[in-house]
Amino acid sequence: MNKDEFLAKYAVERRNTNSVKWDGMEVEFGSADFYPLWIADTEFKLPESAVQALQKRVAHGAFGYSITPDGYYDAYFKWQKERYGIELHKEWLRFGTGVVQSLSTLVQFLTAPGDAIMLMEPVYHPFRHVIEDQGRKVVANQLVEIEDEYRMDLDKMEEEIIANDVKLLMLCSPHNPVARVWSEEELTDLLELCRKEQVLVISDEIHHDLLPTGKKFVSALSIKDGFYRDNLIMVDSPSKTFNMASLLISHVVIPNPQLRDRYDQQQNLLHAPAGNLLGMVAGQAAYRDGADWLEGLLDLVRFNYEYLKIHLQAAFPTIKLTEQEGTYLAWVDLSTVVKPGQLKHIVQDEAHLAVNFGEMFGKSGAGHIRVNLATTPENLQAAVSSLVKTLQENQA
Repeated sequence: MNKDEFLAKYAVERRNTNSVKWDGMEVEFGSADFYPLWIADTEFKLPESAVQALQKRVAHGAFGYSITPDGYYDAYFKWQKERYGIELHKEWLRFGTGVVQSLSTLVQFLTAPGDAIMLMEPVYHPFRHVIEDQGRKVVANQLVEIEDEYRMDLDKMEEEIIANDVKLLMLCSPHNPVARVWSEEELTDLLELCRKEQVLVISDEIHHDLLPTGKKFVSALSIKDGFYRDNLIMVDSPSKTFNMASLLISHVVIPNPQLRDRYDQQQNLLHAPAGNLLGMVAGQAAYRDGADWLEGLLDLVRFNYEYLKIHLQAAFPTIKLTEQEGTYLAWVDLSTVVKPGQLKHIVQDEAHLAVNFGEMFGKSGAGHIRVNLATTPENLQAAVSSLVKTLQENQA
């Protein structure tokens, strides 16, 4: 499916539907009349088969306690195996209501108050929140930007792990917001360092289906034929791929049986829900039939990224965008055209863009904005036009 077919079939109006992205702008940004390019969801319906599966299940009318259908495991495992060569097993899999909720649970049982946990900034800001909110210490290793590409600084990482007695590392793969898809070599070096220093790893792979340039995704679970699995927990969800965050389902994959037992004990203490029936219904159908839908979304993301890059750099050649290897979130460096301290005023107050500002993701994000490309071309193009016009006016 190409972008035009995708838009014709799946684009949907989200105003006045209690959408955080649209109807929550006034609370978040002070106005409902902005171009919404912030929170990471989309203006597109679920794959048709997922909507039909939901309609059929809702028509049944009964929503008592339910178990996970075998078909869900089959569809998810087949998707992972055929697309990424990831071999999963039913006994490894646990469910949550969202990746951030799962991260919070994992931090609780894998570490103790005061323990040091490492993340790589700039990074998805809830990583820092789930660490700090539970009284753990954040060790922020800074990614290094080389020729418009962010890379891991493993030498500095090793120094910081040792100096801070780091117990756990939270990996974002693909990396939000800098749009990197880590190579097998990079992941191998990272996991070997963590094994050597006895640092547990949580790999957040929620964006792993969002590969607009076709770059190969490698799961941390598959490195060296699973050599590092005992030291590793992977989390992901169909929510980012198929735009179903409110259906409250995420996966926690724990190959190590001892860690699984500890996770189960923690879940029992919390009396936490294990997923959501309607999320499983929609997810099963999307994993079974959603490949063509995903191709349409990725074609649209490629188109929107090229439009954004071409038009921003035509007006201001010094503006930098990282390559869109993964995610549907563009990382845009405006530091050469906007003075420090003026970014929010110009982008939000004058250009009327609702975006996430770079410092949200760590101090190294200063001067940047994160732009959500998974939207209609009309929304993105109007926003780009407004931003370019405002930047030009401020240069005069």
